[in-house]
Amino acid sequence: MSRDEPQKWSQEVTETSDALDLEEGVFTWDDPERIAASLKRSAEESTRRKGSVLQSAMSMLTFYINRAGEQLDADQRQVLEDAKDELRRLCGKG
Repeated sequence: MSRDEPQKWSQEVTETSDALDLEEGVFTWDDPERIAASLKRSAEESTRRKGSVLQSAMSMLTFYINRAGEQLDADQRQVLEDAKDELRRLCGKG
């Protein structure tokens, strides 16, 4: 992105967030279990998160889904929604 191009606030948050260091492309994967495991691992390894592992991982997942909005195709949205359930299960909350 050139200096003259406007950067969306959500892109800035994703790129500079102190919450988690995410694996590249994690939200594009087609396996909810793999996505959830990666987010959980990222949250566990983070020394900068403010909430629990589940809160931090779920926050990033929800943020991405909301940010993508209508641009997120229905199949991938379902994969990510399924990843929420898997994340809860992995964290002992579901």
